[in-house]
Amino acid sequence: MSFSIDRQTMDELNLLGKYRNGSVYHLFNQVKTRGGERLLDEMFLHPLEKAAAINERSSTFRYFQELGMSFPFDVAQVTMVREYLDTSTGKSAAVMLGDIFVKKLLSGLTRDERYRKIVQGLQAAIVILKKCYAVLEGMAADPGPFAGRVAALRQVLSDKGLERLLNTDIYQALPVKMLAQYDHLLKGRFSKEMEDILTFIYELDVNIAVSNVARSRGFTYAQALAPEKNTFAVAGLGHPCIEKAVGNDVSLHGHNNVLFLTGANMAGKSTLMKSIGIGMYLAHMGFPVAAERMQFSVREGLYSSINVSDNIHLGYSHFYGEVVRVKQAALAAATGKRLLLMFDELFKGTNVKDAYDGTLAVTAAFAAYTDCLFIVSTHIIEVGEALRKYDNIQFAFLPTVMEGSRPRYTYKLAEGITEDRQGMMIIRNEGILEMIGD
Repeated sequence: MSFSIDRQTMDELNLLGKYRNGSVYHLFNQVKTRGGERLLDEMFLHPLEKAAAINERSSTFRYFQELGMSFPFDVAQVTMVREYLDTSTGKSAAVMLGDIFVKKLLSGLTRDERYRKIVQGLQAAIVILKKCYAVLEGMAADPGPFAGRVAALRQVLSDKGLERLLNTDIYQALPVKMLAQYDHLLKGRFSKEMEDILTFIYELDVNIAVSNVARSRGFTYAQALAPEKNTFAVAGLGHPCIEKAVGNDVSLHGHNNVLFLTGANMAGKSTLMKSIGIGMYLAHMGFPVAAERMQFSVREGLYSSINVSDNIHLGYSHFYGEVVRVKQAALAAATGKRLLLMFDELFKGTNVKDAYDGTLAVTAAFAAYTDCLFIVSTHIIEVGEALRKYDNIQFAFLPTVMEGSRPRYTYKLAEGITEDRQGMMIIRNEGILEMIGD
């Protein structure tokens, strides 16, 4: 089983985008190292597929959140060690000794910087290893879910071969022979272990960054359940990228797997659907979610249709683009996969009669796929009345409160189907009729 999501859904939920303000990735991208950023990229591109793996990663983030650790390494030194190890050539100790001796001679005769870079790289490696040893010793007393990583790396750093290196004074000039021995030690015998140590540093970077976001934003961690549970239950869910977002409770399961959502334009239907989609995606990553609590059964994919647009190059109208999108969703649901599918304002690109008929027919048909969870929104409230005969469809709306002649949107879900019809009142409030009359 693998989690599938297409480009349109990614874009509609604004999940990715390193430099895009407002993206979910941008929110969590507080890492300090390039290796940490690459690890974060992998997590965003490849959500986890098993409940146990999801819960394990969540528990790791929670552990670091409770630990309250700051990133303990100097970023410039970590970068220097990465570059130092990347110069490994696989040469023997004798050949490396001769090579370093030649580079030292050249550094004295010319402006050759290679010898200086070897010395600086080794110095940085010693500092990083010492710091790593101290960090591991501090975590050993209460390693939590990181116990395996801590124990393995402590064993590496306790090796006799590294003991002399760790006790080296980096401010004292080293003989060329000793420099070559250490260089060969780190790039040869301990090359794999050094990669493990850097990976550990990158993991620390991500774990600290993500847990800091959770702490500062008041996020929590979802509990992943087996796919067969076919449930999604969340309390106080908000959009993670919106400050002080209004939280809502949503519950879907196999016997009540369709949420039919109504409300006026600007009432918050699209934002709520995006909040649900983002929450589900982050939960599959094991990341903190913008909710008070959340339980979900593992899905095999996420599919949305929120911002369908014209496709001039293919000759698609807005309506035909919607039809194509619904067809793609139908094909995905028909595969038997356990999916979350969300449709915002179905068929708004056609006339009201066709939109009514299409929304009614499609929602009723999708409701039969009880292994999937669906959210369908519309402002054609008459569709909801026609769907009441289906036992597995629940109805909710986002209210509009009129304060005099001005609408106020609560963004808080209520049970039932809206009766709000303030369209003409808003038109009058804006003075459009008077402008046309003039």
